[in-house]
Amino acid sequence: MSERFISDLQKGQELGMLSKTEELLARYDDIIDLSVGDPDMTTPAPIIEASYRDSLAGHTHYTAFRGDPELRAEVVNFYKEEYDVDIADENVFVVTSANLAMFVALFATLDPGDEVLYPDPCFPVYTEQIRMCRGKAVAVPTYEEERFRFNPQRAREYVTDRTKALIINSPNNPTGACMTVADMQEIAAFAEEFDLLVIADDIYTSMSYETPFVPFMSLPGMQDRTITINSASKNFVMTGYRIGWMVASAALTDALRKANDVMVFTAPAPSQRAALFALKHRHEVMPPVLEEFRRRVFKTAELIQSIPKLSVRPPTGTFYLFVNIKETGLTSEEFAYKVLEDAHVLMLSGTAFGAAGEGYVRIACTRSVEDLTEAMERIRRIDF
Repeated sequence: MSERFISDLQKGQELGMLSKTEELLARYDDIIDLSVGDPDMTTPAPIIEASYRDSLAGHTHYTAFRGDPELRAEVVNFYKEEYDVDIADENVFVVTSANLAMFVALFATLDPGDEVLYPDPCFPVYTEQIRMCRGKAVAVPTYEEERFRFNPQRAREYVTDRTKALIINSPNNPTGACMTVADMQEIAAFAEEFDLLVIADDIYTSMSYETPFVPFMSLPGMQDRTITINSASKNFVMTGYRIGWMVASAALTDALRKANDVMVFTAPAPSQRAALFALKHRHEVMPPVLEEFRRRVFKTAELIQSIPKLSVRPPTGTFYLFVNIKETGLTSEEFAYKVLEDAHVLMLSGTAFGAAGEGYVRIACTRSVEDLTEAMERIRRIDF
């Protein structure tokens, strides 16, 4: 009887190993959890205190539909000061997390049967969100020997008359890959040629280690065909605040607002005030956080390179490492479960992020350097 009450869309939903992390963590008391992108660091105290003060001052109600006007203004300032990109208030929409922002973007733009290209491997929620928004997710494989870059020439093979949008994510989860300006220019030409909407997931903007981050929407002609998604979660270790923002044309922003209105109405006011403080004071609160992430990811990469049969590309972005485990002869899931059982270290199989992730595992450098070092030493002792 109860099966009849469940939507067909939900019956097929499955995020693989990612959806089992809570269950897997319960197996052992001494597990080192390197699975989920939720850092062990607490949100910087000044951000917490600012949100608390503003809550006491009355910021506990619904905000304006598109977000707190002060936060919207600060987002406008942020893009101008950091990237010399001019946007207007009407282009900004505040939303309850980047995750919801992606769903809202897809819900507001897809018609039944529309196809969305995305790089494989990718954040696995994309594909389920596309499906739930009545679209068809179309994977475009990326490869380590091409530095996991999205290749527009390869993508041509996947374009049909129903292709409507392309999702890009740089710095990338799970691979850590970062697009160069030349990469983005190729993608921009591809998007123009096939008249595609580009949804740019930019939530790791501050974690680009080789070259400064450049927003895709800053390329000539791209602002009107791009929905940019950003968030306070990773850059300011504010994952629990569930606050992000979107930048798009005025027409798209209006459509995004209409979609969001029937979901959550407005983002939580205290979280918006926290994000406002974080953006205003980013030059004080971000550097220690980013330096710690850099230290963790580079140290872990160095340790991995010293473990027989494992290899990883030098870190270029994010706090993730996409580790090549092909020499072990194990599949991604076999490797991840063996490490869990033998070393009590939890990581995610590459296939949790798509078929092109076979032969890899993702390590989230979200624990201390001491914990990461201990985890790598445990793995080193395994006989693969």
